[in-house]
Amino acid sequence: MNPLTAIYGAVSRTRNEFYDRGVLSARRLQGPVVSIGNIAAGGSGKTPFVIALGEMLKRRGVSFDVLSRGYGRKTKGVALVDPDGAAVDFGDEPLLIARRLEVSVVIGEDRYAAGRFAEENFGPRLHLLDDGFQHRGLARDFDIVLVNATDKQDRLFPMGRLREPLSALARADAIVLTNDVPVEGLPLTHQKVWRVQRDIVAPQVEEPCLAFCGIARPGYFFAQLRATGINVAAIRSFRDHHSYTKSDLRALLSARKKAGATCFVTTEKDAINLDSYLDELTPVHVVPVYMQIEDANAVAKTVWAAIAARNSAPA
Repeated sequence: MNPLTAIYGAVSRTRNEFYDRGVLSARRLQGPVVSIGNIAAGGSGKTPFVIALGEMLKRRGVSFDVLSRGYGRKTKGVALVDPDGAAVDFGDEPLLIARRLEVSVVIGEDRYAAGRFAEENFGPRLHLLDDGFQHRGLARDFDIVLVNATDKQDRLFPMGRLREPLSALARADAIVLTNDVPVEGLPLTHQKVWRVQRDIVAPQVEEPCLAFCGIARPGYFFAQLRATGINVAAIRSFRDHHSYTKSDLRALLSARKKAGATCFVTTEKDAINLDSYLDELTPVHVVPVYMQIEDANAVAKTVWAAIAARNSAPA
């Protein structure tokens, strides 16, 4: 084992043991907290799942907000996301969630402080904790963890993408498997197992396109485009949460011309990170990613039961 991986694993394990034994304690908000997270860095579909779960809750008349770190922003502290704002101020994923769900999204490195801000301004209600599985400083009432097909074969940081070993799934209340990921090989005991179908809304375009994105698993996006019949003449990938520059635009326009493509195709998250530069890439097709929760009624009942149990518990 790589020494750095061993050190990272030991630190992660010790920190979790401190919380499990009560040496470190989690702070609790007035409203119930449902966490959505993963055990691997990026690309698990947390943001599409938060949106899908939020849409499901809205259809059932449940009031909620979303608490997020605001990864990638240049600002600090607690802030309410302005849906018309910029990724540099709020982070691309919180902006995407705020625009798609049209609910209050509060960002902050300290998610407890973000939750307190939300409750002081909007009252105690359900909080969806985005990317919260490792944020153990905030108590939660239900832990949802998304698992990828590659997680079972992956390794801990820095040699792999895992934030925690698979054994950490013991803390979860529900495991979410995308598409046809098999459940075999996962160390599950009491956890609910939910399945979602993750797909894209492909544009109706026949001309050759240059596809580009700055997401955690770009190859998956490009494969989805080709699977829908999009004529992908060339591809370009950037690091996750990439903040685009004038130089990037010049390179993309040059690459499109060289490939003989007549348009661009990219993701919603990239459109947010492009901001005012997006119009300079016209024609450009922005592709939404969506998730469909299988047996949504059962999922809703499980989440609602956790909320009800919290509300009925003695103070």
